[in-house]
Amino acid sequence: MKQTQLLKGVLEGCVLAIINQKPVYGYELVQILRQSGFENMVGGTVYPLLQKLEKKGIIIGETKPSPDGPDRKYYTLSSLGLTALNEFNEEWQSLTKNVHQILKQTGADTIDCSRKIN
Repeated sequence: MKQTQLLKGVLEGCVLAIINQKPVYGYELVQILRQSGFENMVGGTVYPLLQKLEKKGIIIGETKPSPDGPDRKYYTLSSLGLTALNEFNEEWQSLTKNVHQILKQTGADTIDCSRKIN
């Protein structure tokens, strides 16, 4: 399974977690995601998500002057966003616990990938 298919379901939660740490602007968010292991992350994925979250009232965008050029829109979590982040965290913890349990029970967590299957 491609990482991009899995990422669709968790990107929103990752974005909320990053924004919860400090106000960030879009390009900065893309860079943080890339540095966190999502090397193929692009603005074309992140910016529409930010717009959707702002429209829903989950994040708040505030335009501020930039010392390096044009003004930047910084995002912070709203109270609704904090609730959404907490819900995501609870759901993620439950999901990963269940997946780890299944992989362990089936022995799939120790599969020898070099083994050939006929």
